[in-house]
Amino acid sequence: MVARPQASPDGADRRLVLKAGVSLGLVAAVSVAGYWVLRRPTAPVAVTDEICVVVAATPHDPTSGLAIDAPRPILPDARCPVCGMYPARSRDWAAQVIYGNGDAFFFDSPLSLFAYMRQVARYTAGRQADDIVAIYVTDAASGHWIDARQAIYVQGSSALGPMRAGNFPAFATRESAEQFAQRRGGQLVGWQGVDSKLIDQLLVGRHHQHDD
Repeated sequence: MVARPQASPDGADRRLVLKAGVSLGLVAAVSVAGYWVLRRPTAPVAVTDEICVVVAATPHDPTSGLAIDAPRPILPDARCPVCGMYPARSRDWAAQVIYGNGDAFFFDSPLSLFAYMRQVARYTAGRQADDIVAIYVTDAASGHWIDARQAIYVQGSSALGPMRAGNFPAFATRESAEQFAQRRGGQLVGWQGVDSKLIDQLLVGRHHQHDD
């Protein structure tokens, strides 16, 4: 019986070492390629000043005893159509608009309200500003709802709004607004004085923090 030649142990070891070396080489090549892919310059991501969030209107509750155009309490799950925040969590800054059919939308701050009024159809498709019958903001002095068109606003103060920037507190009287400005700085402005340039200026630096 003829004995079959046995593979040399040294040869087997060399083959194992060769295979291991090839595998390590492939891993290293993939790692290097991945490193350069990550380092490769990418196109800048555009950051918009506002984020559109599809939200449902809050309908009028006939059993509430409130007139259809009266300011109403903010439901805990109501979201701001401009930034997506929950206005009930920033009640001291909240605002709201009410449409002729009783539908209401709530906002985390007067600034979001002004951004909304500038582009109603963008934030609530099918809606028109002409259909709004009431607009309210929170009086920073008393915490009560007041007519947004009659309010006095302070821009540029040291007060931080819900998004930590773009503050724009509202006041029922010029006197209370002036007292606030004396303590916290800023300039007074009425409803008619709020234009697109001022809105854009205030929107810069706002941070959208959606608490889901």
